[in-house]
Parts: sequence; structure tokens; C-alpha cells
Amino acid sequence: MKLLTVHDLNKADSLSFTFEGSFDATQGVERALTPLVDALEKHAEGWMPTVVKSGRKRKYSREAVWRALEERRDEYGSIIGLYRPENPAVSLVFNFILTQDESSFHSRLDLQPLHFFSGVDACRTLVAVARAWAARYSVPYASAHSIADEQLAGSPCFGRKERDARRDGFDKIYELFWLNVFGPKLVESVGRERMLSTPAHLVEELPNGSVLLVLWPTAAEFASEEARVAQARAHVHLRPDLDFDTVLRKLRERSAALVPVEPRFHPDVAPFLSRLPDEFAISERQRKIAELNAFRPPVPEEWLPVAHPSDVEKPKRVLESYGDLSEGLVAALHTKVPSIMDETAESLTDLDFYFWRDNFPERYKRELIDSHTAPALGAYLGDVLVRRLGGTWVLRAKMEESQVRVGKRVWLPFLRARRYMQSCRSLLDYSLTQFFHEVERYRP
Repeated sequence: MKLLTVHDLNKADSLSFTFEGSFDATQGVERALTPLVDALEKHAEGWMPTVVKSGRKRKYSREAVWRALEERRDEYGSIIGLYRPENPAVSLVFNFILTQDESSFHSRLDLQPLHFFSGVDACRTLVAVARAWAARYSVPYASAHSIADEQLAGSPCFGRKERDARRDGFDKIYELFWLNVFGPKLVESVGRERMLSTPAHLVEELPNGSVLLVLWPTAAEFASEEARVAQARAHVHLRPDLDFDTVLRKLRERSAALVPVEPRFHPDVAPFLSRLPDEFAISERQRKIAELNAFRPPVPEEWLPVAHPSDVEKPKRVLESYGDLSEGLVAALHTKVPSIMDETAESLTDLDFYFWRDNFPERYKRELIDSHTAPALGAYLGDVLVRRLGGTWVLRAKMEESQVRVGKRVWLPFLRARRYMQSCRSLLDYSLTQFFHEVERYRP
């Protein structure tokens, strides 16, 4: 049973609902938190969690929630997760801070895919949960919105230093999202009359003085032109100091940044480049794909039309030393790059990705890279050319001059490896993946 992870959430856009509430736990935690699960069981139609997880996984039930809460409880509080592995996938994490006075909780609901909320009825279910929680628990501010667009908006700091954002929270209307819950303090700072007259799909005053505001009928259409206009109008209504045209322009720019870009990577490096976009924040993904589409690696120059003859007296010993270097690289990386043991084109692509994701040339000392990693990688690369493309070593006393003959050309794997390890940019310009495919074209 696979549960939704942080990595999964970065693969595609999701709806994220964050809520911080306070409650009185003196009459018992179970009693105080029952409204949370009441609202879920009553309203979360189609996306109700089915798994409760603390130290172990259990099928969802109220009893399972209370047992998980106690299992993870310590002097500071408790943290539990409710999940749904089926489509739509759900991750709902509760972090409870339990004190003798006023207790509190922070919850984050992530639901994927976002297009589950393309229908009005599905959106009503989340609005109903938000309404029930906000009416029962004191909350300064809560919101539900696209994760990708939240990132583009700068949430949760909104241009502030992190320490200031933690201290002040959402103390003024920095941004409006698809669903918003404004606590009484924030409502009064804006003006209750102004807040209740906001042009939006739903504006509802709750019994405890909070205001629930939903900008548009459906969450999944947040980036449409109509939804963005509505968002800008509501924002400048609540913040008269803002200019409508400026706000709308920025919202349109965010929408444009999220328009899907079809990957069209250079074929020689596509196996490598296709892995990179998922490593960037979901909000940056399309821009990065466009940049990688435009990337054209330099044509490999690490080859000679005619081989320099071998000048070593004991070729067997030299080959053994290369084998030792290659085996050392395999021993060092086989747990992080399991395919390295196979010595295939795919192994080279896996190494490209590993070195790039690890920021290897910038992270480790240059002396170590130049004296050990690059030579070991050159030996390994040469062995792959020999094993997979029928190459033959032409050994030279100076290691960087050693060649592998494939077809009518001789190739310089140690030189390629040295250039490759110069910087993180070099990992792209001199990728092992591209080098292999270039050599492959000259295989007889």
C-alpha cells in the first residue's frame, strides 16, 4: 500500500489545505478533537482517508485515530497522518500541541490530482470541511489552493524573512487563494463590512466571527482568465492600496508559468534530461523544461582520427590498474547508483543524474575529484565502451592520453571524465550519456 509522499506531491500539482486551530483540551483530547473527524466523515465524499498512520498503519476508524494519537503522544503533543492511497490520493497530517492551557493543532491536507476538484460538487465537500473546522476551532488564517501557484505567490513568507514570517504569520492580506478563512482579528483589521462585501463566489460570516471566502466555484480552474480576474478584484477590494492592473498582470504571469511545456530534449541527452524536471519545485517545472528543450550540448571533441600508438611496457598491469580504479568507483557508489554494476548506457545515465542531483563537482574538494573521482570515472567509462560497443584499449603512459578504439575513431574517456567533473554545468555539457551515444554512432 503506497501512501502519498512529498516526492509524489512534487510530481504533479495538488490541492493543499492548511489549517491552524486552537482548542481546549481540559475536558479530554478525544472530546476536543471529535469535530475534526466528524466533519471529515460527514463531508469528505470521494476523498475520505482510508488509512491511519502513527507508528503503524491501520484501516481508518475513529478508534484507530485515537489509538494513533496516544501512540505518538509525548510531553509536547502528538502527530498522526491520515492517508488515502487510492485515487484521489490524500495525505492529511495533524500535528497536535497539547498543553494545560490552550492547545493547538496544525493540519495540512494534500490531495492529488488537482483536477479532482474541477467539479462544483467535489469543491463543495472541501468547503464544507473548512466551514465546519473554522466554525469550531479558533483560527487566525487558513487557505486551500494549488501548491504550484502558492509557491509562485511566495507563500508562506510572501517576500518576508523567514523569521519574520514565523513571528507574524498571515497578519495582513498578502495574497488571496481559492479558499480563505480569515480569523476575527484579521477581519477587524480589514473591516468587517469591507470583508463581507468582497466580490467573490462565496463570502460567509461564521458564528465565531471568522469569515469564509471562496473566490471561484472550482479549485482546479484557479489559473483561468476569469478566475484570475475575480482573484484580482477581490484582492484589491480587501487591499485598496493595490493597483488592479498590476495585481492582474502578476496573476497572469503566474498562470503562464504553469502552462504545460512538452519536453523536446536533444535525443543524445534526453535519457538524462528527462529526469531533471522532477527535481525542481512544481512551480518551476515548466520553465525548466523549456530551458532544457533549448539546451544543445557541445559536440564531443574527446576523440582522435588516428590512434597514438601504445607506449606502455606492461599493458596488463596498466589494465589492472584501470580495473582497480573502476572497481573502486563501483564499490563507492553501488548503493546510491545500483545499476553501476551493470556497465551499460543506462548506468552512465544513472551516474549523470546522481552527480547532478548531488551537486557533486561543487560539493566535494577539487583535489579529491581531480586525483580520484575523475580518473576512476574515466576508467569506468572506457570499460563501458569496451564491453558494450566492442571497443579496444590503446594504452598510454599518460593516463589522459589512453584511448578506446571504436570503429574508425579512437576516444579519450579520461579526458572526457576530467572535463565532465569541472562543474555542475559541465555535467550537462559533457554528459556520459551523450558521449556514449556519440561513440555508438561509430560502432562498426
